[in-house]
Amino acid sequence: MGRLFGTDGVRGVANADLTAEMALGLSVAAAHVLAEAGTFEGHRPTAVVGRDPRASGEFLEAAVVAGLASAGVDVLRVGVLPTPAVAHLTGALGADLGVMLSASHNAMPDNGIKFFARGGHKLADELEDRIEAVYEEHRTGAPWDRPTGAGVGRVRDYEEGFDTYLAHLVGALPNRLDGLKIVLDEAHGAASQVSPEAFRRAGAEVVTIGAEPDGLNINDGCGSTHLAQLKAAVVEHGAALGIAHDGDADRCLAVDHTGEEVDGDQILAVLALAMRERSALRSETVVATVMSNLGFKLAMEREGIRLVQTAVGDRYVLEEMKQHGFALGGEQSGHVIILDHATTGDGTLTGLLLAARVAQTGRPLRELASVMERLPQVLINVPDVDKSRVKTSAELATAVGEAERELGETGRVLLRPSGTEPLVRVMVEAADIDQARSVAGRLADAVKSALG
Repeated sequence: MGRLFGTDGVRGVANADLTAEMALGLSVAAAHVLAEAGTFEGHRPTAVVGRDPRASGEFLEAAVVAGLASAGVDVLRVGVLPTPAVAHLTGALGADLGVMLSASHNAMPDNGIKFFARGGHKLADELEDRIEAVYEEHRTGAPWDRPTGAGVGRVRDYEEGFDTYLAHLVGALPNRLDGLKIVLDEAHGAASQVSPEAFRRAGAEVVTIGAEPDGLNINDGCGSTHLAQLKAAVVEHGAALGIAHDGDADRCLAVDHTGEEVDGDQILAVLALAMRERSALRSETVVATVMSNLGFKLAMEREGIRLVQTAVGDRYVLEEMKQHGFALGGEQSGHVIILDHATTGDGTLTGLLLAARVAQTGRPLRELASVMERLPQVLINVPDVDKSRVKTSAELATAVGEAERELGETGRVLLRPSGTEPLVRVMVEAADIDQARSVAGRLADAVKSALG
């Protein structure tokens, strides 16, 4: 698997890449590293452990719990709950560590382990590196220092976690959702129970699809990566809108009453205006990545809201928000972070706040989302090239300059080396789809010529 920790924890095919032994070892390593860092000093440590419904989550959860308890950490097992619920409960319960078992929107055979620090925040990179190093050291034979007797951790199910998280979600709403019929696609995932209940308690009439997880059907033709069923259900039931989550419910995409998709950029735009109206948009700034549609940038400029852009990845969005105290950020994919209420993307919270805006204004989501026009966007992956020379190639710089002059103010070019593969991603936006395709094709050829 190379470096174990990626941008969102450790992921791989469960029982092949990610084994029970690895889950146990990483958990013991995390406990020892946090103890060394002083996190547990002066008290008996506690961890919150949750999972999505994947079948492999059952044995991986058992391994994680065993590892933590064997290292002297008391464990609160919250069962099947979304990733943002585990993050919230880690903070709300004053736990020293949170662990979520999920591979998010990945197919069912995959799984993953994500650690949260005290307060429900992502572990610092240096702590992840240290955990990985300690895990490797002990995997090859170095003995652990193990507690005995009363020093071992105790394990109990924390069933109150469901209601605690539910109260948090409903309490974050500025107004109720009475009168709205909403279709929820839960991707047969971690929010299959808590999300519909939150919308009902907020006053909405709820229709659910993809809310019958059996351990094998997570993300299977449903959820935020497969919107066809949701689009059809919204139209069939005459709903005001539809909300789609992914397997661990840290994402939210939406569908308006006509069955048209409302993506993460549009959701950010709607929430930015709503938050500014109630003086909750600190510094009148929203944070997004460089992959956000140019139409989003133009809309924010027109509305007088400052846009700060980061590298691709919700971790970079969150870092920028925390560093400067911004309240709202996210990605086109539907990771939306509302920092006053969450330390990570929370798909259920995002959907609730989007629905609350519809209810508060009395305007259809289609009309609210029209605050921005999505410009046509073409993405071409150019494989087998020297991606390290993207920024230094004079030939490529000339080609990019010509493309930018052709597109003018109504278009944009982005060349981005892949973080995991030997390829360069060429993204072009333009007011016209044919122009976007033409420019993207020429730039892809230029990448092959300059870097091949």
